[in-house]
Amino acid sequence: MGKAFILGMVAAIGILSQAAVAQELTFFRIGTGSTSGTYYPIGGLIANVISTPPGSRACDDGGACGVPGLIATAVASSGSVGNINAIADGRIEAGLTQSDIAYWAQTGTGLWEGQPPVEKLRLIANLYPENIHLVARADAGIETIADLRGKRVSLDEPGSGTLVDARIILGGYGISETDIKPQFMTPDEAAQGMREGTIDAFFFVSGYPAASIAELASQRHVRLIPLDGAGAEKLRAEYSFFSEITFPAGTYAGQDKDVPTLSVGAQLVTSADQPEALIHDITAALYNSQSQRLLAAGHAKGRLITLENATKGAGIPLHPGAERFYKEARVLP
Repeated sequence: MGKAFILGMVAAIGILSQAAVAQELTFFRIGTGSTSGTYYPIGGLIANVISTPPGSRACDDGGACGVPGLIATAVASSGSVGNINAIADGRIEAGLTQSDIAYWAQTGTGLWEGQPPVEKLRLIANLYPENIHLVARADAGIETIADLRGKRVSLDEPGSGTLVDARIILGGYGISETDIKPQFMTPDEAAQGMREGTIDAFFFVSGYPAASIAELASQRHVRLIPLDGAGAEKLRAEYSFFSEITFPAGTYAGQDKDVPTLSVGAQLVTSADQPEALIHDITAALYNSQSQRLLAAGHAKGRLITLENATKGAGIPLHPGAERFYKEARVLP
């Protein structure tokens, strides 16, 4: 057998091996939010723990414990609404969203009324509660939400879940957009506006501590405005996705006492068109013991991404792959 033939066979085997590896690769894009919020780092953590690129060390040998051949990436985005639209259009495979936005999108109600419902939207996991932040300059004369009247208030950017909730919350307290001077800025822009004194307050829905608010509070005196009392009770009665929650004292610099507020659930969602086996394996990878340790160590909210919380407040149907895993894990009957 000639040397040239042997070399040719070796090259061919190498090409075939590379092709086989390429065929095993699965790319999975996860829409998150702005880089200053909680969705982006949480999305990055989730992408990391569910990924196992070809050539990685085996899980038992201290390597990745994700889905073999899966390469997941976290993609910065405008948040909940943008992620759902991108899933519907096939531009991403999964995304983080607020539970209220997911419900409206899948059912064609609320925010989605008059638009085609995203009927194929499916839940992979409920992750953690997201607090409604209403942040004001300490020198703006704002101590309650009623004090927003006449003030320059950012409601977040168009397409964001925060904007939707800010409008609902204002309405629940009897405040219309005409009562304030509304601004529509990203959280980063709002924080910068507060530093420069061009806005007085802003809304932001995020797990705490939110990086942009923590940085702002370390540089300037700010105040978290409580969302409680009759207005909060009315909102919880009308919108079941709102829950009571508290910012513990010390969450942000200068905050010396607990501040009551409202929250919604943060969820990982996908399309019913995603393969059942893939979503099953992704869900299983998210909740294996090593992933749970990495999530808990990686972010304060990562400690709340547990199997116990995974199906709470679902709101929309589970993806069949995720549902199968939860039944195997005896989370569901």
